[in-house]
Amino acid sequence: MNTMKKPRKIRLVVVLGLLLCVSCYYDQEVEEVIPDIPIDEPISYQDDIQPLFVLEGRDCTTCHNGTIANPDLTEGNSYDAIIGSLVPGDAENSAFFQGLPGNDHPVEAGFSLTVEEIALIKGWIDRGAENN
Repeated sequence: MNTMKKPRKIRLVVVLGLLLCVSCYYDQEVEEVIPDIPIDEPISYQDDIQPLFVLEGRDCTTCHNGTIANPDLTEGNSYDAIIGSLVPGDAENSAFFQGLPGNDHPVEAGFSLTVEEIALIKGWIDRGAENN
């Protein structure tokens, strides 16, 4: 009778160990879902998108200022600088969108845009990326 309990304990320990390993693996790769901006919520480049490039503590123009890195995201230059890397109506296939800090920026930016900010940019591109 004592020999029957030992294999059960070993199986229990093995099963619990495997569950722990699997749960740790999935915890590391959690990606946040980018929400859709409601279609009735207007998105303006000048009022909603451009200000995202110069947020206090997360200022893209520190590097993207026309001298250090492209595109130039300074006010007055940013739209013309990014339009060539956009696929209006298709954010997922737009190089600019793919390279956002918090999405897949090519170098360590030192900060990330929030999921909500990325969603705003995505919504703007998906709606045609107008200079409005």
